[in-house]
Amino acid sequence: MNMVKRALAAGAVLMLGAGPAMAGWSDINLRVGITPLSREIYWLHMLILWICVVIAVAVFSVMIYSIVTFRKSKGAVPATFEHSTTAEVVWTLIPALILVAMAIPAARTLVRIDDTRGSSLTIKATGYQWKWQYEYVGEGVSFFSSLARESDAARQLDSGVDPGSVQNYLLDVDHPLVVPQGVKVRVLITSADVIHAWWVPDFAIKKDAIPGYINEMWFLAEKPGTYRGQCVELCGRDHGFMPVVVEVKPRAEFDAWLETQKAAMQASNAPAARVAQVRPTDQRAALRLVDAE
Repeated sequence: MNMVKRALAAGAVLMLGAGPAMAGWSDINLRVGITPLSREIYWLHMLILWICVVIAVAVFSVMIYSIVTFRKSKGAVPATFEHSTTAEVVWTLIPALILVAMAIPAARTLVRIDDTRGSSLTIKATGYQWKWQYEYVGEGVSFFSSLARESDAARQLDSGVDPGSVQNYLLDVDHPLVVPQGVKVRVLITSADVIHAWWVPDFAIKKDAIPGYINEMWFLAEKPGTYRGQCVELCGRDHGFMPVVVEVKPRAEFDAWLETQKAAMQASNAPAARVAQVRPTDQRAALRLVDAE
């Protein structure tokens, strides 16, 4: 009995010592996120975690009780049987039922992760060493997203810049991906060179960008704001300098932004279009005209 009391006292001391660690639980645990899919994944994660905790507590409680209660010093006599069909059926059937119960919600969530039906906006994301290109399919808008200049300058050897002084160091870009709030966005992921991976923790989605192959995923951001992620495949020596930044805007603001981008793309393409329309013999003069403009 004294050993049991000492074990309980030791457990209480460990729990008290774990207080500071529990204070940072939100920093080490899976994020709840800002999409319906991220909340479903978080709920599934916590469900499986607590099932594992209950199983661990039950198993170790039985083990500790058996070790303390049926030890040799208390005169315990070993059993003489070698086999119990009932025991084997029980300890096989119960884990199997637990696994089936865990598999049902997990399979449902996995199906939802790949269900891109009903999306209102499609964006193609192409990975390069080391930047992303975003193309708004059917909208005529496309741009590259690279590491922000402040972070790029601070990361250089002997730059003399303290990385701690740079806001969102290595997690900021020059042109973020902009999406509308409350709209299901379908993202097509591919690569132009090596394998990359597009990941934003607050969306709870991560997909590999594979050359010659297109993966797809979706998200529906419910809160406006700026959300940051990274490439999570070892894609080369500058792998750590390939962030992903998504800016979620209310629908009206996004529509206005998209129209601005369309106008800018049309303006930038207009000189090249005029050159392409003239005869080959007149192209040199046309180029001089464009340069003059």
